[in-house]
Amino acid sequence: MTKSSGTILDGDSRPEGRGTGRGPRSLRELLHLAVIGWLSMSALSSSPVDAQTSPSPVDGFWLGTLKAGPQSLRIQIAVKSDAAGHELCTLDSLDQGALGLACANVSYSQRSFSFDVPSVNGRWAGKLSEDGKSLSGEWTQRLPLPLDFARQDKAISPPPRPPVTFLPALPPVDAAGMQAVLDRDFEQALKSGILAPKTAAGVTIGVLSKGVRRVFSYGTAKPDSLFEIGSVTKTFTGLILAQMVERGKVRLDQPVRELLPAGTISKPDGQEISLLDLVTQHSGLPRMPDNFNPADPSNPYADYNAAALYQFVAQQGLRKPADAPFLYSNLGFGLLGQALSNRAGRSYAQLLEQEVTKPLGLEDTVVSLSPQQKSRFIQGHTANYQDARPWDLDSLAGAGAIRSTADDMLTYLEANLHPEKLALSKSTSSSARTLPDAIKLSHELRNTAMPGMHIAFAWLQVDANGSYWHNGGTGGYNSFVFFNPQEDYAAVVLVNRTVGPQGGLADLIGQHIAQRFAGKPAISLDTSD
Repeated sequence: MTKSSGTILDGDSRPEGRGTGRGPRSLRELLHLAVIGWLSMSALSSSPVDAQTSPSPVDGFWLGTLKAGPQSLRIQIAVKSDAAGHELCTLDSLDQGALGLACANVSYSQRSFSFDVPSVNGRWAGKLSEDGKSLSGEWTQRLPLPLDFARQDKAISPPPRPPVTFLPALPPVDAAGMQAVLDRDFEQALKSGILAPKTAAGVTIGVLSKGVRRVFSYGTAKPDSLFEIGSVTKTFTGLILAQMVERGKVRLDQPVRELLPAGTISKPDGQEISLLDLVTQHSGLPRMPDNFNPADPSNPYADYNAAALYQFVAQQGLRKPADAPFLYSNLGFGLLGQALSNRAGRSYAQLLEQEVTKPLGLEDTVVSLSPQQKSRFIQGHTANYQDARPWDLDSLAGAGAIRSTADDMLTYLEANLHPEKLALSKSTSSSARTLPDAIKLSHELRNTAMPGMHIAFAWLQVDANGSYWHNGGTGGYNSFVFFNPQEDYAAVVLVNRTVGPQGGLADLIGQHIAQRFAGKPAISLDTSD
C-alpha cells in the first residue's frame, strides 16, 4: 500500500473510496475511487515514449480546475503521441497527490479530444481551441462536470506532503502490551492532533498475537462500537465463494454469466469472465458501472439495484480482455456477491450469515442492524468532520455492505490465522464443516496485484513479509485489517471518519501497529491532517 491510500480522487469503496441530498458534500464523495492503499503508479512523464517527428496539436501539459460547489481540485494532464501517431496521456489530481493515473481510449481528430481514466471510471471529452491554447469540455464520472484546460509550458509539481517521521523501534510488542505502547505513541495526537477531541474521532483497535487478544478504543468510540467496514467486506465475499466451491455449488472457472438470470446476457465470443477473475480483481471490468447515478449522493449505493446491474452487464458484456491486469473493481465484487446470492437463492445478508458469520459466531457482523446494534453504531464523519449518513448497498453489497465490531473482526482474523483450530463436531452445519478448508483456499495466491504484492480471494499479500491485508472506506468510516500467519499476529483498526486528504487514518494506525509487532521504527501520528 508507495502509500497513497485515499489520496486519489475519492475514497473505496469509497472501489479507494467512497451529503444531505442537495448534492455531494465534497469532491471526494463525487469523484468515486476505491481506497486500495499502498498503491504506486508511474506518470507518463517519467516513462520514455518515442515521440512523433511532428507532435500532435494536443501534445503537452494542460491544467484545469474541477469544481463542485465551493470545493475544487486542480487536474493536470500530460499528453504525448508516439512514433505511430497514437495519443498517450496520464492524469494528475495535484491537490490529492494522485499522480500518473493512466488514460485509455485516447482519441484526437479534427480538434475533438477525449480519453478515459479506467482506474476512476472517468472520462473527459471536449475540443481544442482554434489557437491551440485551451481545451474545453466535460469530465464525467458519477455526474458530468465542466472541466476546461489551459496549455502549460511545463508540468506543475504537486504541493509537498508533510514529512513522514518515525518513532524509534522498540522490542517486538505483543497483544498484551500494545495498548500501553499506543497510549504513549499517540499521546500528542490525542491531545491536539488527528485524534484530538475537536476531530470527534472514534477509534477502536483489536490486536491478536499468539492466541492473546485485546480490544481497546480512543476518542468517541467504545470497545463494542459498530462501524461500517467498507471494502473489507470483499474478503468475506471471497470466503463465501470459497465455501461454495468447497461444497461443489460453484466452480472457480465458472463464467459469472451462468449465475445470472436467464436471458441477462448471451455467451460472448472468446474467454469469459469467471468467478476467479472477479475475486482476484483481474476481470477487466471498470471500477464502477457507468449507469451509477445515485438519487441521494449522501447514500449513493442505496438505489443501485439488481436491474440496474444487469442492465449495465448486458451493455458492457462479460468477455474477458486478453491479459486483463489487476484493476480494483467495486463493480466486479458487487457482481460476484449478487451472482453467488442468485446461485444460493438467498440475499447477500442471508448468505453471509449462512456461510461465515453463523459458523464463526460473529453476532455483530451484519448488513442490517438490530435495534440493540443501532444503539452501538457510532456516528460517522466526512473528511471535514461533518456528520455522514450510513451507506446502504443493494446489488453491490458484496463490495462493501458489512458493519462489524473489533471483537468480531478479531475472531474472523483468528480463524484466518488458524483455520485448523476451528472447533467442529458431527452436529455442525455443512457450512461449518467446510469452513477450515474454505479459509485455506481463500488464502491461495492466484495472481499479481500492485508492485510487491499478490492477490488471493480479495486478500492482498505483501511479498516481503507475508502479511495479508485489506482496507475499506465509506462516506463516514475507514477500516484496516491484516494478519501475518508466519509471525502469528493480526490487528483491526476501525475509525468513524472517511479517508482524508492525507489518506486513511485506519491505514496509518494499522501500519503503526504492524511496525510495533515487528519491532521496527513506527510511523508517527504526530502529523497535521
